[in-house]
Amino acid sequence: MDRTPERAYIGGMNIGTRLFTWLHGNRVGRDEAGNVYYEDKTARAGLRTRRWVDYAGAPDASKVPPEWHAWLHYTTDAPIPAPSQAARPWIKPHAPNATGTPAGYRPAGHDYKGGRRAAATGDYEAWSPDSPPED
Repeated sequence: MDRTPERAYIGGMNIGTRLFTWLHGNRVGRDEAGNVYYEDKTARAGLRTRRWVDYAGAPDASKVPPEWHAWLHYTTDAPIPAPSQAARPWIKPHAPNATGTPAGYRPAGHDYKGGRRAAATGDYEAWSPDSPPED
């Protein structure tokens, strides 16, 4: 059985979360990427209402836009309206988090890049137990 993230989840949720959402979730909204946001139908005495997201595709927290992130983390009581893309031309389209994948960042000297890096420039001297103490 293939257990890739796309196969392990049904529409972004596993079956337990899907059932919990069906029984206890109240849909709050959807973002441009297709992620759907929920909160508890009923308030719990003395506790905040639970909030969660049903990711469109494989779960990746970096897919959550800032306006929904603020709502998920109780910074705002209601989701902030999505800003117009034309109003902020510096906003880049979403790129998935590549950590742990072949596309992830690997600095010079990483094992996957040959495991060699440039020699030290001479401005550093490694400590040794036999070195005289500094004053």
